[in-house]
Amino acid sequence: MEYVNLGKTGLKVSRISLGCMSYGAPVDVPTPGSHAWTLNEEQSQPFLKQALDLGINFFDTANVYSRGKSEEVLGRFLKGNVRREAVVIATKVHSPMREEPNGKGLSRQAILHELDASLQRLQTDYVDLYQIHRWDYETPIEETLEALHDVVKAGKVRYIGASSMFAWQFTKALYLADLHGWTRFVTMQNHYNLLYREEEREMMGVCADQGIGVLPWSPLARGRLARPWKSESTKRLETDKFGSTMYGTTEKSDEAVVNELEKIASARGISMATAGMAWLLAKPGVTAPIVGATKLHHLDEAVAALGVKLTGDEIAKLEAPYVPHPTLGFS
Repeated sequence: MEYVNLGKTGLKVSRISLGCMSYGAPVDVPTPGSHAWTLNEEQSQPFLKQALDLGINFFDTANVYSRGKSEEVLGRFLKGNVRREAVVIATKVHSPMREEPNGKGLSRQAILHELDASLQRLQTDYVDLYQIHRWDYETPIEETLEALHDVVKAGKVRYIGASSMFAWQFTKALYLADLHGWTRFVTMQNHYNLLYREEEREMMGVCADQGIGVLPWSPLARGRLARPWKSESTKRLETDKFGSTMYGTTEKSDEAVVNELEKIASARGISMATAGMAWLLAKPGVTAPIVGATKLHHLDEAVAALGVKLTGDEIAKLEAPYVPHPTLGFS
């Protein structure tokens, strides 16, 4: 395993992060953060153990994943298997947790309440990286930033990060934090992969300029980059309505990218997932892709990408079929 600094901080994280959205409790009717393909606690244990065995020290979850169950599963596992200071725990706040007026968002009230609830579920006194899951259009960003600064100063959070938003929003937040002397975001967890490269237009440049660590989510486009285009469907592909809304309108151009990835992976004798992850790891500024694993080979293939260095010609062939995509993943 390789370890790098998280943005401009001194915190070391593995170059692969285990995303824990897949662990918690499956549901028959999907809701934000809850899915039919989610693994229960018993089914999740082998993947969490495998991550530690592979040297992964960076675990990413969110309060909304299985409405808190993901945090509970992760918290119990880590407490029983590793020293707290040996791992980096990231979680998020923003999405609906309760069907009531103040059950979501990034108000001061929501942040203070939801952080305490997350800490309890994770069975820890602090979160290493606390991220705003999305932009809250109903709360002034100044209120959000000051509340985040306060929880850092209280010792409940070590660092703060943000997730998918427009570059102007992220830049505004960084400017205001500097202006008021508040804690600055050190990471951006954005939607970035071979099938969705719109982040290269502005956000990746902002992150490079500001020394922000990039933590791409959906690095394999929810499995679309892990198998041939005409392969058998999976339970996740069949039930992942969010994924369908993200990639359903660009299938023709996406197919060309996937086909090129299949050729390069076959020529190298590696899996498509490994090749796709190698492309992402080679992009400047990428710190640690957030990898979801529901089969044991998923993490093996992701870690194997650390040893694969694509040539300039291979990268050019992978990127050539790409066409502009609608903005995805901001809601």
